[in-house]
Amino acid sequence: MNKLRQFQCSLKSASALCKPRILSSAGVRFSCGENKAITRGVVVGLYQKEGDKDPKLTPAGQKIDQRVHGKLMKVICETKLDGRLGRGKVFHNIDTEFAAVAVVGVGLEGIGFNELEMLDEGMEFVRVAAGVGARSLQQQGITQVLVDGMDYAEQAAEGSQLAVWRFPDNLAKKNMPLVPTLELFESPDHEGWTRGIFKAEAQNLARRLSDAPANCMTPTMFAQAAVDALCPCGITVEVRTMDWIEAQRLNAFLMIAKGSCEPPVLLELSYCGTAPDDKPILFVGKGITFNSGALNLRPCKGMDEYRGSMSAAACCVAMMRCIAALSLPINVTCIIPLCENMPSGMSAKPGDVVTLLNGKSMAVRDLDKAGVVVLSDPLLYGQKTYLPRLVVDIATLNTGVKKAFGGGATGIWSNSHYIWKQFQRAGSISGDRVWRLPLWQYYRRQVTDELSYDLSNNGRGLATSCLAAAILHELVPCVDWAHLDTRGTGLLSKYGLVPYLTAKRMTGRPTRTLVQFVYQMACPEMK
Repeated sequence: MNKLRQFQCSLKSASALCKPRILSSAGVRFSCGENKAITRGVVVGLYQKEGDKDPKLTPAGQKIDQRVHGKLMKVICETKLDGRLGRGKVFHNIDTEFAAVAVVGVGLEGIGFNELEMLDEGMEFVRVAAGVGARSLQQQGITQVLVDGMDYAEQAAEGSQLAVWRFPDNLAKKNMPLVPTLELFESPDHEGWTRGIFKAEAQNLARRLSDAPANCMTPTMFAQAAVDALCPCGITVEVRTMDWIEAQRLNAFLMIAKGSCEPPVLLELSYCGTAPDDKPILFVGKGITFNSGALNLRPCKGMDEYRGSMSAAACCVAMMRCIAALSLPINVTCIIPLCENMPSGMSAKPGDVVTLLNGKSMAVRDLDKAGVVVLSDPLLYGQKTYLPRLVVDIATLNTGVKKAFGGGATGIWSNSHYIWKQFQRAGSISGDRVWRLPLWQYYRRQVTDELSYDLSNNGRGLATSCLAAAILHELVPCVDWAHLDTRGTGLLSKYGLVPYLTAKRMTGRPTRTLVQFVYQMACPEMK
């Protein structure tokens, strides 16, 4: 718990200064150090009714009901709550311990993995119920929320912590939203609760970095934010500037970066959780802090969303912080190229050709598709420098995957069936799913069959996301590799939003899936 406290404090999470004492009305406490009321509420689950049977409270809910002599179950029946997922009500004056009791449907009791959905529905339903309940209490001004573990304390922590998070950085102090403190209620699984808080806080960090306005999150500012977030956790952070990038001949990265007056930065993040000579997992995250499309300028409407073109980089930073907090026994390295993609007299021009670190030439025919160009040389540099056991690159690249999946899943391409199955399992556990797409020669020919150069950054054809994956596949010939395109999941949440995230804000996805994947690779014997 000390580790959890340090983790939360560094992300500016609320923490009590001293133990409060009860002074007056039901569920209301006052802190000893400050003259501020602490209003307590609790979230409990309600299993869905089956047939003629009444809905059933979780064990934690049953304890409250017994304490108030059946009053809670009585009002549940009167209001016709049936336990359907995410449906609930907040009741007042039920229990003297709590100012409010939120009862939320968890769906059918005992539900588990759904093969058709590729999702552990038992875990996901608890996230939804905990998130709905915690947010309902937050909206009523409750400052201390106790959350029923509902048999899945880790997932209850994730759902509630994600649901109450707000982006407060640009608000006046008096307009800052209330963010209640969260505690586990009537469950012995404090270790699971702590893991869930770690994962949710990591995703919230990714949300905050991704949602920052572009003028507040330039490449240099992002690098400073990464240093502030990771160095206290024991992660090594190397900040590479323009001179180093030029000396290493990362010319494709520089081609995109030179259109902006903001200098590019390359971050190298290293976490050592086992023997230093063990090969690491290498992650490469796209970090274009604003993507205007350069000379292939994007439409003005909605352009502000592309401040989130560095959301993959934000997920990488958040993932590194979380695996350090969890002390996973594995070595992980992360490379993040950071720059802006802007139009100017210094911008690359459509049709320009650049030579990559491996000697192949790439034609940059569409500057709006700068992601694969920015990733190319860092991907090659990382393989040569770190000799990784496997490589994972993450980026918001093309609209094809967004049109195919909406926000339902992150697209994944991999040359390893084992790596794909590990990501599939990680997504089913985290509730943030991935789905595999093809790496066929059909797509490779569309990006390599050129007369004047080896690769084209947009290829020929309509399957834009598959073409981008085919380009990156050319750069990882001898190592297990996966490419995640988060264009549909990592930007603003618009469609099919899960209840524990916030509409029209950056999602921070798929941070928890990445953490779960690393956990599985570090602890393969754990089920």
